[in-house]
Amino acid sequence: MDYQKYLDLTIAFVEKNIGNVIVAFIILIVGFWLTKRVVKVIKKLMEKRGVDITLQKFLGDLIEWILKILIVITAISQVGVETTSFIAILGAAGLAVGLALQGSLANFAGGALIMIFKPFKVGDFIEAQGHSGTVKEIQIFVTKLNSPQNRLIIIPNGTLSNGNITNYSEENVARVDLTFGVSYDADIKQTKEVLMKVLLDHPKVLKEPAPAVKLSELADSSVNFVVRPWVATGDYWAVHFEVLEATKFALDKAGIEIPYPHQVEIRK
Repeated sequence: MDYQKYLDLTIAFVEKNIGNVIVAFIILIVGFWLTKRVVKVIKKLMEKRGVDITLQKFLGDLIEWILKILIVITAISQVGVETTSFIAILGAAGLAVGLALQGSLANFAGGALIMIFKPFKVGDFIEAQGHSGTVKEIQIFVTKLNSPQNRLIIIPNGTLSNGNITNYSEENVARVDLTFGVSYDADIKQTKEVLMKVLLDHPKVLKEPAPAVKLSELADSSVNFVVRPWVATGDYWAVHFEVLEATKFALDKAGIEIPYPHQVEIRK
């Protein structure tokens, strides 16, 4: 290989286009400096909006590389090098990568939306995609939940962000919905008083919003009452189970029967 020939050609090219070469170097130096400043400003804006630190770094690096590639292409074109084919190759490569990673890109976009709009946060109890649990970790591509049975549930962010999400931890108070059936022989007024007393005596049931006891249905074998106490969100399950137990004791004490199937043995 004749290195001297290529060296002479390079020197001749530089001498012929010295002005453009200098401009190209200035574009590179100033462009890279401005890129750092722009990325720094973008990261600060994301930090002020409370964007997750992982997403901040990922988006910051992505924007930095895109800007640097554009600056390099601009500098190359300044010295007279044809960049049309180069841009076409980059576009084709980007399209191929995008098609190959379309599932991952959808999950990334979903993760970005979750981290920006924050429909839930770590520690919230949510229900989504047929699963429920406490949010353990929000990553770029997946969200991890801990189920009430202490099982790890991993949901892709693409499907998670496009589906319905119920966040049970977003509000400070929640309503516990219970239904009790009593015998048709029971006195309605007395039953309502017994059920309401259970709620008013429970220390975790809120006075405001006020609890409610309503007759909801005359069923085939029972008179059904809906019982609606309001509680602090963190006390939901404790009140749910404790009110169930206390109601059974209270109804038994008042002599109010809870209907249940009876088996009668017939002797011949």
